[in-house]
Amino acid sequence: MAEADAQMKPAAQIETEPFKHPRKWLRLLAMVSVPILLLIGGIAYYLANDHYVSTDNAYVQQEKVSVAAEIGGRIVEVGVKENQHVNAGDLLFRIDPEPFKIAIAQAEASIAAAQVKVVTLQTDLGNSGVDIQAARDDVAFFTEEYKRQSALMQSGFTTKARLQAAEHALSTARSKLAGAEADAKMARAALATGAAAPGVNPGVLAGQVQRDKALLDLSKAEVRAPASGIVSQADRLQFGQMMVQGLPALTIVTDGNGWVEANFKETDLAKMRVGQPAEISFDAYPGLKVKGRVASIGAGTGSEFSVLPAQNASGNWVKVTQRVPVRIEILEKPKRQMIAGLSAYVRIDTGK
Repeated sequence: MAEADAQMKPAAQIETEPFKHPRKWLRLLAMVSVPILLLIGGIAYYLANDHYVSTDNAYVQQEKVSVAAEIGGRIVEVGVKENQHVNAGDLLFRIDPEPFKIAIAQAEASIAAAQVKVVTLQTDLGNSGVDIQAARDDVAFFTEEYKRQSALMQSGFTTKARLQAAEHALSTARSKLAGAEADAKMARAALATGAAAPGVNPGVLAGQVQRDKALLDLSKAEVRAPASGIVSQADRLQFGQMMVQGLPALTIVTDGNGWVEANFKETDLAKMRVGQPAEISFDAYPGLKVKGRVASIGAGTGSEFSVLPAQNASGNWVKVTQRVPVRIEILEKPKRQMIAGLSAYVRIDTGK
């Protein structure tokens, strides 16, 4: 039995040797092929994505309209709340209209006073015409009287005193005529109209202008939405608060898709052109992707438009890759609301 076992053992070893060699070759093949496949996959991925440029330094932008009152006054009504949607023409707030109604009444009173003055001047001008005619008649009468007295004086049938009286009466009549003509000229000058508004008395015109301004101010007492959108910063409006003319009261973020402002590295601009397609995703909405396109490329880097531009004249200058703002137009209506300032990721297909 022992001899039989001894003879069988080598045979078992001989039978198992052919099965060990393939396993070694398989392990060797796997060790060699996996890195090669990874290398090939990496090269293929690089070649497939070499024509894309991307950045996560991008933010959603929306049109924002700052609303301010064109007149000053006390707020008597507030018609909106924070984050409320409004349509163009909706009432935002109302300023006390009473001061402007009083201004309208004052302007109308000024117009009435100017009209009365015009009538008075016209009457004075008519009276001046009567005075002129009477003065002319007097001048004509005393002229003849002076001639008669002069002829009698030469014949010796009158006295020197009568001649002097006739001369004085003629001089007085001439003075009255000159005065009446001067009054008529002044009345015509007061009734004259300028080339800017022919046919309208300046006093009446001034009152009409005041009334028109008061009416315009009254119409501006109601501040309405210039565009449709979401109201923001409405907490500035309080009942009874004094509104200062021109001071921004609230902001309306207008309806629309908006756009994305992506800040690309300057090294990414070589292949970038206006009109290239882009894909936009948002941190706030995972899984949401929208199509876009390059609308424009900024004319300057971000540092050029900063309040304190970088000065690189010192000896310890360090080169920093600059960022250039690129405007990405959103081509489709997103399924979620676009909120100004949202972070976004932009991937542009340069097609190169």
